[in-house]
Amino acid sequence: MPPVFPMLTVLSMFYYMCLRRRARTATRGEMNSRRAIESNTRALPINVEIVQYAKEVLDFSSHYGSENSMSYTMWNLAGIPNVYPSSGDFTQTAVFRTYGTWWDRCPSARLPFTRTPSTFCSQDYVELAFEEPVYPTAVHILETYHPGAVVRILACSANPYSQNPPAEVRWEILWSDAPTKVNGPQARQFTPCIKQINFPTNLIRLEVNSSLLDYYTELDAVVLHGVKERPVLSLKTSMIDMNDIDEDEDEEKFACGMDTLHKQFNIVTLREWPTNGYFDKLPYELIQLILSHLTVPDLCRLAQTCKLLYQHCCDPLQYIHLSLQPYWARINDTSLEYLQSRCTLIQWLNLSWTGNRGAISVSGFSRFLKVCGSELVRLELSCGHFLNETCLEVITEMCPNLQELNLSSCDKIPPQAFNHIAKVGSLKRLILYRTKVEQTALLSILNFCSELQHLSLGSCVMIEDYDLIASMMGAKCKKLRSLDLWRCKNITESGIAELASGCQLLEELDLGWCPTLQSSTGCFTNLARKLPNLQKLFLTANRSVCDTDIEELAANCTHLRQLDILGTRMVSPASLRKLLESCKDLSLLDVSFCSQIDNRVVLELNANFPNVFIKKSFTQ
Repeated sequence: MPPVFPMLTVLSMFYYMCLRRRARTATRGEMNSRRAIESNTRALPINVEIVQYAKEVLDFSSHYGSENSMSYTMWNLAGIPNVYPSSGDFTQTAVFRTYGTWWDRCPSARLPFTRTPSTFCSQDYVELAFEEPVYPTAVHILETYHPGAVVRILACSANPYSQNPPAEVRWEILWSDAPTKVNGPQARQFTPCIKQINFPTNLIRLEVNSSLLDYYTELDAVVLHGVKERPVLSLKTSMIDMNDIDEDEDEEKFACGMDTLHKQFNIVTLREWPTNGYFDKLPYELIQLILSHLTVPDLCRLAQTCKLLYQHCCDPLQYIHLSLQPYWARINDTSLEYLQSRCTLIQWLNLSWTGNRGAISVSGFSRFLKVCGSELVRLELSCGHFLNETCLEVITEMCPNLQELNLSSCDKIPPQAFNHIAKVGSLKRLILYRTKVEQTALLSILNFCSELQHLSLGSCVMIEDYDLIASMMGAKCKKLRSLDLWRCKNITESGIAELASGCQLLEELDLGWCPTLQSSTGCFTNLARKLPNLQKLFLTANRSVCDTDIEELAANCTHLRQLDILGTRMVSPASLRKLLESCKDLSLLDVSFCSQIDNRVVLELNANFPNVFIKKSFTQ
């Protein structure tokens, strides 16, 4: 019988390595309940747990509400709960701008970036500051309507209330998972199993994906539990989940791959092989095609294997379309510097969410665009709070071929800086949602950017006269296909008439929460008659929309796919039936809070028109 001691030695070494990994990663496997360790690991009771609600909302990507109100805004996440444990649609909650896949199925939808890691699915975020930095032991999220959108919870090492900002800002993922569809819209307290981190934090970030939801998710409050001193872990481990080890390996590989963005690859150290095996038999183009399916960190790692693959991984053709948004927490000036030589042919660049808290400087961004901006066609800079007037000036000078510019929620850019955008006459898409663009700058942009096809001015509160803006659009922007005027505060029937007469190619129009529009003036009837190509029309919260308007839409806008008339008291079931019979492509109809449309009517319409999603919201 062969001796068993060598086998026992191997098993002992393996067990010892597992314990070392467990100690080093501080129970990283507790990121979600599915992979939680079945063990006796416990934090020793040396600290009193601190429980605190969010003190302040620091940053967010979007919200349903107005910039000058508290209703449906992210600011409602600060403080104690307003609604929980009640369920339903309440104005005192935090609500993001979109839900479902409807925004991906309209004329203004943008093509997605390829090479996005499967682990990154975030669409929106909100960052919350708490009074006391703690080592988190639990995070409770109070969801009051259509829960299930939260996909990531992160903690930051920077203290937003410290007078001395740290030299390095670290973000750690406490928990992440794919979006889920929860059965029912009822309120719940969401408490995922979070991993322990090795620094105290009072800055928590929630990232959400609402694509599986039937309506807007509503959040009421966030509760952070934690201790002041780092917990001491016992190692009385009875069993280790092998899946957890695999997950740890994946995390380390990810970190390693992204760290290489901060280092130059030294080609001299790469080993030269006498042959490259089957790669020598493959055409260069085929190898490029194979590598095009790798993410950026994977390319960085593969480049370190040999000279041949280094050459392929650094080829600018691999970086024609580049999205750095999934790696927002790790991107800084050094990252951009070492990507410069590879991005000389770049056409699509996504830097959304990157560069905040000093990670990207104005000079670092400017240097990158001066080298890589000449071929840029699409530039995504959503929530880029490092941007200032110098950055916009560099964009307009270095990107002569730019056609799409996204500055959504870049609310730190000063008003006068937007004048520079008028220099980019080739623009076809411009997103200025939640920016401080002023009327003079916007008039200049509309005058010189006559190629515009998609324009978003949602929640732009510094524009004084939207009628004048609409008149300029009608005169200069004849190619306009989609227009977002969400929550514009002063457009009237005069502006709508100018817009409808001049922009007859419009396929998408968002006039949600525009209080100065009244159906009695004939403005909606005029829209329906002048814009036969309309596919999406949002008249959200306009109480005056009536049967005449719906019947005009049914008669003239037969291509309509999405209609939101939330809140009207003047629309009857009969007119909706006419609309549904006429508009065969209709897929979304929001009749929430329409007083004449009760649940019985909705059930009847759903039965007769099963291909249409008819939404009826409620409040308890």
